[in-house]
Amino acid sequence: MAEHGKAKRGIPPKSDFNAWYPAIVEIAELVDKRYPIKGMDVWRPYGWKAMRCIDALTHREMERTDHEEVCFPLLIPEDLLEKENRLVSLLKRAREEGVDPGELRVEEEEAGFKKEVYWVKHAGENELDVPMFLRPTSETAMYTMFPLWIRSHVDLPLKTYQIVNTFRYETKQTRSFIRVREIHFFEAHTAHVDEDCASRQIEEDLEIVGHLMDSMGLPVIISKRPVWDTFPGAWYTIAIDVIMPNGRTLQVASCHHYKDQWAKAFDITYQDESGNTQFCHQTTYGMSERLLGAVVGMHGDDNGLIFPPPIAPIQIVLMPVAAHKSDAVIPAVDAAAAALRGAGFRVKIDSRNLRPGQKYWDWEIKGVPLRLEIGPRDVENGNAFAARRTGGKEPIPLENIVDGVHNQLDMVQTELNQRSRMHVDDCIIRLENLEQEILDGHIYEVAFDGSDADAEILEKTTGLAILGDAMESFAEDQQCIVTGKTTRRRQHIARMY
Repeated sequence: MAEHGKAKRGIPPKSDFNAWYPAIVEIAELVDKRYPIKGMDVWRPYGWKAMRCIDALTHREMERTDHEEVCFPLLIPEDLLEKENRLVSLLKRAREEGVDPGELRVEEEEAGFKKEVYWVKHAGENELDVPMFLRPTSETAMYTMFPLWIRSHVDLPLKTYQIVNTFRYETKQTRSFIRVREIHFFEAHTAHVDEDCASRQIEEDLEIVGHLMDSMGLPVIISKRPVWDTFPGAWYTIAIDVIMPNGRTLQVASCHHYKDQWAKAFDITYQDESGNTQFCHQTTYGMSERLLGAVVGMHGDDNGLIFPPPIAPIQIVLMPVAAHKSDAVIPAVDAAAAALRGAGFRVKIDSRNLRPGQKYWDWEIKGVPLRLEIGPRDVENGNAFAARRTGGKEPIPLENIVDGVHNQLDMVQTELNQRSRMHVDDCIIRLENLEQEILDGHIYEVAFDGSDADAEILEKTTGLAILGDAMESFAEDQQCIVTGKTTRRRQHIARMY
């Protein structure tokens, strides 16, 4: 710790990210890690409200794009997991052998989530005939029901989503929000008439991702994962990785295009306009509480959290100052709070009998975007004194408090987005050749168009992992960093969480 400087207010310096992150999530009262099951933190009110604000943005995007919310049971019978495992095993083997899955025989090989799930084998004192498990995701549960809901082409597209808890038996070191065993999870599952329609759904998903990441001010790399890092049940996977302050990437979301592979396994069919039976094409889009971990990591500083206004549990804290010197202070604070709440803002009045410095410290740690102070002189002048968490102070008129606060919060959001863009520019550098020194804290952009063996050379030489093909290729021909052949494929390599 000494090499990073002293802790401030009990918070390690952010330059020591591995110490800063676990400390700040507890000091800011997002979670309590003292629950007696590893990797299952208790959400404290402030952290849960932040997560629910992220969920609210997601709900809004789902409503905008005509998805319908569902809620599936937590328990799934073992035979459905075995069905998924056989499918995943088949698709994985087909990919490895470079053949169509239809050419292979389904085998009983274990694959998928079997070693990662939590099992329920007793009900009371009775042993269950069919063991059940806690959902790791919901493909098997949902796709058992889809054939009952889809009959005709008029039933398509079917666009569903849910926000639920999922469970994985995580054996690695846990870290709040980033690597946990009980996961607050969003998943969208869709069914379509054909591959093109499903592909358009992936495009819509990426549009949604853009809106959400912009609202949270998160710097992301969006990549089509390489074949060996694609979920075996998917035709292809697109991953959304946030660039964390230490230069590592954190996957916060992913989109999978399944083609008709799951539909064939679960018999999800429809009658087309000619009366012929066709298999549906499907997609999934998933996100998790890692989004909150990314917000904490990206925007926090040595003094605490900084919440982007759209997801801040408290957007404005109002502080009466020297109220004992003027009877006009409290009514002015109450009137301002009422006006702001009426405009839809999330507001807190801090009337605690504490020194102002203590109050400033508390709300700074919690990352409230805007602090408004109103004292006797402010009332006389018709102003509130605004202090932005990102820096900057100025008076705003009480008579136009709503517009003034809108402007202040816009300034906070703009500043966070600018910092995010600067972080991308500072963090990503070009790797010109395999002899180039690999610097800690950086992500490398490469021209790469090699085989699996070439990829292994790249990863072993650099000590970094390939994220996959970027959404935008190079504008001009480049030389592949391993093979030397001409390519326009732009990829990134990084250390990943």
